[in-house]
Amino acid sequence: MLVFWLLGIYPWVLLLTWAVALYLTFVEAREQRFDAMRTLWWMLLVFFTHFVGYLVLRGWVFVKRRRAEA
Repeated sequence: MLVFWLLGIYPWVLLLTWAVALYLTFVEAREQRFDAMRTLWWMLLVFFTHFVGYLVLRGWVFVKRRRAEA
């Protein structure tokens, strides 16, 4: 997303998926009961890296849940 912001070109599909990724990040942070600072950190990561940041969040939650089960 940062590249598109620097270039000033925003395809509507990209903006739509960006908004969905931010929404899903907020939902996941609320589900994990993160404090406000940690939620903001994840939201900013997804804001600047788009889908890659969301995948990192999902991977981190997956590992965290696996460790809790073991």
